[in-house]
Amino acid sequence: MSEELSRRVDSTPSRLRSLADYYPDGILGATREGVVTLLNAQGAALLGIGSEEALGLPLPEVLRLLDQDGRTWLSVNRPFDSISIVRGMPEQSWLNASGEEVLTTATLVREGALGQVVGIAVGLRSGRGRARLDRERSDLVATVAHELRSPLTGVKGFVQALLNRWDKLNDDQRKLMLTTVNADADRLARLIAELLDVARIDTGRLQLYPRESSAEVLVGRVVASIEAGTSREIRVEVQDGLPDVFADPDKFTQVVTNLVENAIRHGRGQVTVRLAASEALDGVRITVDDEGEGIPAELRRRVFTKFWTTGGSGGTGLGMYVVGGLARAHGGWVTIDDVPGGGARVHVDWPREDQRPE
Repeated sequence: MSEELSRRVDSTPSRLRSLADYYPDGILGATREGVVTLLNAQGAALLGIGSEEALGLPLPEVLRLLDQDGRTWLSVNRPFDSISIVRGMPEQSWLNASGEEVLTTATLVREGALGQVVGIAVGLRSGRGRARLDRERSDLVATVAHELRSPLTGVKGFVQALLNRWDKLNDDQRKLMLTTVNADADRLARLIAELLDVARIDTGRLQLYPRESSAEVLVGRVVASIEAGTSREIRVEVQDGLPDVFADPDKFTQVVTNLVENAIRHGRGQVTVRLAASEALDGVRITVDDEGEGIPAELRRRVFTKFWTTGGSGGTGLGMYVVGGLARAHGGWVTIDDVPGGGARVHVDWPREDQRPE
């Protein structure tokens, strides 16, 4: 019986390492004396040492991470000398021997609530994910800056012309310039609202003020507004006897505006907007067709991700992400199909009653 117990005890570290190897991040464990007792495969790869080789070595020989000033992880954090209320270290950025960024966190194992540290567990993670996130943020900043610069340039130019040449311009010229400035200001306001909605959708803080609304009236207003600024034909077809929808009118308007503007931007020829009773739920189906190249079936799921764009038509790549988020927030959904004869068809099924997810 004692031999069996001995075998179980001896096999415990190897079993623990085997389980730890399944964890996606690196894990390092060490005793109060600074002896390494656990290092999984992911941690070993980041530290440039074999996981079996590291066992029993002094912690400074294994945890060879430096900051930008050449200081070691242990000399900066001094985990075994920390005051009794410290339970761990927050995420920090370090460099391994290969110059790769490694993100670390640490938990201190204490002897009792306020006792001395008897061991530490260090989490290790590659900084590549954070670098990718930083690149995405940089892409967002560049995209937003580009989208803001165009209307701001127009506003600045026309306002400057009005200030410098007011007496030389006739009323029609002034009105045209002010109309253009107003349109550019509306574009800026929509972009800012879109960015705010993206943040609110991501954090679950989207605020809605829904009520019974006429889809026909709201769609008519959107189409009239867009037609005033484009030469493209927008056709509207409305089925008789449609019920009202339960919607925040501003958000509903934003959804339809994004869909119609996308159809104009990416398609050619006529854009068609149809309102009909939804067969998928008790409500209304909004369908927007264009006469463009359509969206391949394998790409349709990507349309609803952030920063997805196609072709050279520009845009932030946030429009369809917002459309999908706002529709889901009301209890509806968005689907993409083909137009017979060519083009993209987008359906939005919107409920007539409160179907918002809890």
